[in-house]
Amino acid sequence: MTLVPLPSGGGVAVPEVVLITGISGSGKSVALHALEDAGYYCVDNLPPELLESLIQLELGEYSDRLAIAVDVRSAKSLPHLLPVMQRLRASGVRIQSIFLDASTDTLLRRFSETRRRHPLSDEHVGEGDARPALLDAIGLERELLSEIREASSVIDTSHLRAAQLRSWIKASVNAPASSLTLVFESFAFKHGVPLDADYVFDVRMLPNPYYIRELRPQTGRDADVARYLEAQPEVGEMLVQIEAFLRRWLPAFEQDQRSYLTVAIGCTGGQHRSVYLVEQLARRFGVDAPPLVRHRELDARDPL
Repeated sequence: MTLVPLPSGGGVAVPEVVLITGISGSGKSVALHALEDAGYYCVDNLPPELLESLIQLELGEYSDRLAIAVDVRSAKSLPHLLPVMQRLRASGVRIQSIFLDASTDTLLRRFSETRRRHPLSDEHVGEGDARPALLDAIGLERELLSEIREASSVIDTSHLRAAQLRSWIKASVNAPASSLTLVFESFAFKHGVPLDADYVFDVRMLPNPYYIRELRPQTGRDADVARYLEAQPEVGEMLVQIEAFLRRWLPAFEQDQRSYLTVAIGCTGGQHRSVYLVEQLARRFGVDAPPLVRHRELDARDPL
């Protein structure tokens, strides 16, 4: 099926489609519910070959904001997904693909806690009647979804609460449309490196406000911590060098048709240094299009 090209005249709403994909157990249901609350018409587990038909049906009839979950349950149809996305964009549909991921240890724990079966638990691996264990099923799923992951904005849900994931999803779909959206994320190395990071900068060697009693309970967003870090020459030098590196290579990412670039800044606790640097980088790069800002450890403890 071919979509009718959208009219280019003023006053015509450009349809928005959010495609939620990802690894089973990574939070796709939570994400879809968040988009439903935000006013999107949501469909779960839609076979990719029906995507164009659904959009053609919905445009101008029910909603021009659609959220559709596609996952490995439609494994035989997954090769059709990327060509379908390309045709939709060529026809004028604004389509955003978000891929949810999580560490294998996290997925194993979640499946154990919920006692749910993995969608690929009945797939045959190799010859004979051997069925994969959960670990093998997760590995097979990662392989099947690898190309979709490369073409999507990735969110690592390993350390996210449900409320935190809902907040990040809503922020992602509300981000201004641009050729390349920058994502700056702070994190704590003691809780692991984010799986969604394209670049990771380690700032644990910088002076740590944690060791100053008055600054310990504060964060990198507080003025006292910012003044302390601004007074440290190493912090300013690190900030300048990260900015210079990104400005040198951002044009190359844009030419490569990338939609998102996630830059993760890590310190020991994800509270002071990494938070400060993320906030400063967001200000410096936010002149033309505001970047997305995520503070993994701070957002996890803030009430949402």
